[in-house]
Amino acid sequence: MAAHMRRLTHWYRAVINNNLTSLSSVRGYLSRSYSQVQTDFSSNRVRRTFTDFFHELYQHIIVPSSPVRPRGDPSLLFVNAGMNQFKPIFLGAADPRSEMATYRRVVNSQKCVRAGGKHNDLEDVGRDVYHHTFFEMLGNWSFGDYFKEEACIMAWRLLTEEYRIPPERLYVSYFAGDATSGLPADEETRHIWLSMGVPSDHLLPFGMKDNFWEMGEIGPCGPCTEIHYDHIGGRNAASLVNADSPDVVEIWNLVFMQYNREADHSLRSLPQFSVDTGMGLERLVTVLQGQRSNYDTDLFTPLLSAIQQRSNCPEYRGRTGEADVGKVDMAYRVVADHVRTLSVCIADGVYPGMSGAELVLRRILRRAVRFSTEVLQAPEGALASLVPTVAHILGDAYPELHKESDRIMDIINENEAQFLSSLKQGRRVIDRTLQRLENNDTLFPVSVAWSLHRNLGFPLDLIGLMLEEQGLSVDQRALDVLAIENENLRCQVQTSVGDTLVHLDLHSLAQLQSGEVPHTDDSPKYHYSLAQDGKYVFQPCHATVQALYCGQTLVSEVSGGQRCGVVLDRTCFYAEQGGQSHDQGYFIRDGLPDVLYPVEAVQLAGGYVVHQVTAAEVLRKGDQVQLYLDEPQRLACMVKHTATHVLNFALRQLLGSSVEQRGSHVAADRLRFDFSVKGSLSIPQLQEIERSIHNIITENKAVYIEEVPLARAKDIPGLRTVDEVYPDPVRVVSVAVPVADLYDSQTDRWTSVELCCGTHLLTTGEIGDLVIISERQMVKGISRIVAVTGDDAREAREAGQVLTQEVESLSARLATVASPSLAHANRLAKEVGILTDAVDCTPIPQWKRRELQTRLKGLQRTTNTSIRKLETKEVSQAHNPILIPLLSLAPGTLIMLLSHQQPSGKVLCACQVPKGFSALSASDWALTVCARLGGNAGGSATVAKGTGSGANLTEALRCAEEYAQDKTQNGC
Repeated sequence: MAAHMRRLTHWYRAVINNNLTSLSSVRGYLSRSYSQVQTDFSSNRVRRTFTDFFHELYQHIIVPSSPVRPRGDPSLLFVNAGMNQFKPIFLGAADPRSEMATYRRVVNSQKCVRAGGKHNDLEDVGRDVYHHTFFEMLGNWSFGDYFKEEACIMAWRLLTEEYRIPPERLYVSYFAGDATSGLPADEETRHIWLSMGVPSDHLLPFGMKDNFWEMGEIGPCGPCTEIHYDHIGGRNAASLVNADSPDVVEIWNLVFMQYNREADHSLRSLPQFSVDTGMGLERLVTVLQGQRSNYDTDLFTPLLSAIQQRSNCPEYRGRTGEADVGKVDMAYRVVADHVRTLSVCIADGVYPGMSGAELVLRRILRRAVRFSTEVLQAPEGALASLVPTVAHILGDAYPELHKESDRIMDIINENEAQFLSSLKQGRRVIDRTLQRLENNDTLFPVSVAWSLHRNLGFPLDLIGLMLEEQGLSVDQRALDVLAIENENLRCQVQTSVGDTLVHLDLHSLAQLQSGEVPHTDDSPKYHYSLAQDGKYVFQPCHATVQALYCGQTLVSEVSGGQRCGVVLDRTCFYAEQGGQSHDQGYFIRDGLPDVLYPVEAVQLAGGYVVHQVTAAEVLRKGDQVQLYLDEPQRLACMVKHTATHVLNFALRQLLGSSVEQRGSHVAADRLRFDFSVKGSLSIPQLQEIERSIHNIITENKAVYIEEVPLARAKDIPGLRTVDEVYPDPVRVVSVAVPVADLYDSQTDRWTSVELCCGTHLLTTGEIGDLVIISERQMVKGISRIVAVTGDDAREAREAGQVLTQEVESLSARLATVASPSLAHANRLAKEVGILTDAVDCTPIPQWKRRELQTRLKGLQRTTNTSIRKLETKEVSQAHNPILIPLLSLAPGTLIMLLSHQQPSGKVLCACQVPKGFSALSASDWALTVCARLGGNAGGSATVAKGTGSGANLTEALRCAEEYAQDKTQNGC
């Protein structure tokens, strides 16, 4: 039998490799059955077998997983499917000079996170044994190459031969059609499966919900065929397919991209048919290792064991629902899943924060901390200590987990400490809120619950549990409304700018390509030089209108007043990309020299540069136009872009090569640069960075720019790249060192060198000056710098000097006033506050801002101390003449006086207790009342004084009386 199997395998591979595969040969192979599933597949072997199968037998290119942070796709919080990184291909927008544009057959294992937006599994994780926030998606793709028949043959062969899954345990679903959409049943796919030997009772039709896949509300879509696995076997389980049965699960989805969902919800046939498949690694490993739970595979068991070693709970038993007493096993699953997600996300540069994906990750971390500390009784720090185990399990496939392990642990520990502190604060908020509720109230205020969730990062289920302990609940419907409103607001902010732009759709792109319209030559955007007078000269550009795009349609002409996209054969305008803003300007039509066509935006789509224009007069395809840049705006962007490279270099010089760029934006008025760093920069560090940049500017270094093959560029030592799909060839931008010299490994000239498509200065001296006007931590481990250049930098320095002088003047006046009145002290305090606001809000050097803020805080403390002393003096002067007569008239009486001061709004408090009266202390009494007024007090057991802010004096007096009565009665 073994010899027969070897001969059959050799024959089969020979047939495949000679492109002679026939359905009859496949059918003969598939007719054999297997008695049991093999269990000798490790997760690493399963992943490797998948990619090797498609690469070696079917010539697929193995493409590494992209990071879980989407590349330039604001519609996604995280990469949530294997096809995300290939969306430009599906949309026809891939840069024709990039490697991606050459892809026809691709295979990979993609890191995915589903914990926000449309696909959100967060609250389900832990409740069952198969939901995850992080998972791996195995996938193979065809972009205009093979289609349904080949995809089905490959999938079935992989499952039944390479993975040795018994065919009788597999069930296949296909698209049954949809009358409402006018879509017929996918009989082609049904006949393919039947001809391959799949029994008709294992081949099942389903509708749009189960067997029609869409990228989004609009975009490529198509019917799909899914392969399901029966864990039980030895029966006909057709009735359990797509019935939410844990015994029969879908393991692979093969999507046939053949339609495009239009904005009006209609369907149009795609110009190019493609295949997009996805198979969850975790679920496949569960099948191949003969398990029923994903958590019982080698992807999780080492983690569960590590969790048990760090907790005070019994070992994991895999229980769910009511059988899981105390939700201990749920906690195991939550912690195991969430620490995988945290490790992968942080390694890819997504850190816990306050918005977007960062906010989702913050909630994941806090959910993990709660289950770890409250349910599993693990000590603080236990969660982070699991990271090396995650790296051990996944590190072979994703080596960045090993590299970033220490950073990941640091960030988890810092955020855990913050949350445990917030947890205490949240409990105090809940306790104070409960004290204000009436006895018959059973509903907790929704606004407070939402504040705990949004501002303190409390998971909503935690709030529910904490309230349940108090016999209360929260209006879930009202909470859902707030969550929806918040999500809608976020989406509006994300799409507000994009909605105003004209975007070429994939059908129009396909029309341009099929009409053999050449891609736009945008090389003239780099055609500029330095004249002898030191001014930049931008060469004129003459072009022909190749296409006009209006109302999602290519048209031959547009009339005056119409908004449209204009595609030219060549352009000197820079399209927004690489973090640099698009150029502005206008063009004029030949023969119509007095009419300007303003260019409002410039975009790049699939090799075509689209100029967004509101036509001033009629514009036709074939018209000749002359292009005119807004030269000052372009030059300002060039300054900021070169300055950004120099800033990046200065940061690496100061902080080391571990500094990584996490994002940037270059505009005419300022630059923004995000980078990885532990903690905020200090004043000396900010000063050193500016000094380093100033030296490069004053030395007026040459900026060398050269286009080289991408593979050759990657050999440059010290090259800085970001996670982008680069064109080939690529532009190398080097400061001070010619590009040719960069390849010399013996050179000791360390310099700024990056791959960049942006427009740059030719010498660094044109930057003029650079001032960092803001530097702050966006989230733990990621800092953002905002800087200005040239005249704006000079003005920032001058503003800093002016504010310094004002602070010094105020400080001198405070030092010279020996005994100010209370009114004068209040005026000085107000001046400190006004000056503090000016320092906080005025564009000045950030290091100077930090210095002045420190000095102003000291001045504020001085004025506050002076005011308190003067107020206390006033208390004595105002109250002593009253207290002394009262005590002489009633020597055994407890006395408290409160007075409301104008115009300060302060409340002055004084009290006296007879000597020897042990039941009540004057200092405790005054402190209790002043604390109620938001202030403070001090004194002795017999005399005390204090202050508070303006409040209801009647309420304060009632508090004083109740406190005195309580102490007196209990003392007796």
